Formats: sequence, C-alpha cells, structure tokens
Amino acid sequence: MNRPQTQEYPEWGNTYIRLVEGDVIEILTKQATEFADFINSLVEKADYAYAPGKWTIKELAGHIVDTERILVFRLLSFARGEKAKLPGFEEDDYVAAAHFKDRSLFSFSEEFTLLRKANLFLINSLNEDELSIIGNANGKDMSVRSLVYVLAGHILHHTNVIKERYL
Repeated sequence: MNRPQTQEYPEWGNTYIRLVEGDVIEILTKQATEFADFINSLVEKADYAYAPGKWTIKELAGHIVDTERILVFRLLSFARGEKAKLPGFEEDDYVAAAHFKDRSLFSFSEEFTLLRKANLFLINSLNEDELSIIGNANGKDMSVRSLVYVLAGHILHHTNVIKERYL
C-alpha cells in the first residue's frame, strides 16, 4: 500500500502517519499481538495515571479500543462510498462516559487483538481505488489509505506515551 500524500489527510493525521515506517499491513498485523502483550505487561500499573487528570493505563487502553472502532467505521464508510459527513468524537468525553476502571487490563488487550484481526480482513480486502476514496469526518477530508496509516500510528503514538510517561 502506498503511503498517503499530505493532501489526503488533515494536519492532525501527521501526528500518527509520520510514525509509520515500513509496510503498514505488517505493522498492523504485528500490533494485533505485540501491543496486546505490551498492555498485559502493565498489569501492575493498570490503575496508574502519571499526573492528576490524566488517564490511567486502563483508560488509555479503553481509548485505544474505542478509537480503533471509530476509525475503522470511518474507513468502511468512506470505502463504501458514504457521502454524508461523519461526526467527530471528543476522546475525553468518551473515556469519561465509559467505565473502563471496572474492567481488567487483560480484557482490553484481548478485545484489541480480536478487533484488530477482524479489521485486517476489511483492510486487506480493499483495492487501490477504494484506498484512494476521500470522505469527510469531523469536517475534515481524509482518504481511506490515510485512515489505515492512522490506525497503525495511533498505536505507535500511545506506546511511546506509555513508555515515556507511565513507565
């Protein structure tokens, strides 16, 4: 899959896309198990937040699962030719409305693995024409291809955040 061009995504996408080096499908595939294993290794810090008002590891894991679902919904919608503008989402509100603290960290890692593996079936079924389709979410245009890269980069970003701020 070709790397998305900067005109295929809004500026915020660069935060994630720039982190993706190499074959994005290989990265997504490895993340399905490697990120889950990484999350499982943090069980001792599951309820830890590095500062007041920051998410705990569990809340961060819940955010990752929610975001995976939202981004893949956008990806599917655009690939299927959806013309309606899709809404944005406020990540802090989603985390606040969830009860992530009531779940085990293992449940998030297992859910992420299953979700990512299912999402890979969809992603791998897309052809170049479908990957090039542009849709609109949160008032910003974005290609299907760029969403694939954001999925990979989102995990890379949060892995870095956990290593830098939580460990």
